[in-house]
Amino acid sequence: MRLLVFFDLPMVTKAEKRAYAQFRKFLLNDGYDMIQWSVYGRILNGSDAEKKHLARLADNLPPEGSVRCMTVTEKQYAGMRLMVGMPLFQEKKVAAAQMLLF
Repeated sequence: MRLLVFFDLPMVTKAEKRAYAQFRKFLLNDGYDMIQWSVYGRILNGSDAEKKHLARLADNLPPEGSVRCMTVTEKQYAGMRLMVGMPLFQEKKVAAAQMLLF
């Protein structure tokens, strides 16, 4: 499974910029990869991991803005089509047998 996080945060004041940077830093430190601007995702190993990471995300939400989450299966994620641009290095196709989950 994959947990996708979509966010739109205000960045007008210094405090809002700091909140954005802290939230983004949390996502990166928690194992999320940037898929595109303001869209991050991470691999989950079952529904227990989903609950754990949703709780961690809720504990680190910024005070303002919009943050949305969506969980998709690996098959659904693999069916995503890239319409314009080149895939990122992290998006290199890996066979299911090669994937290791810890």
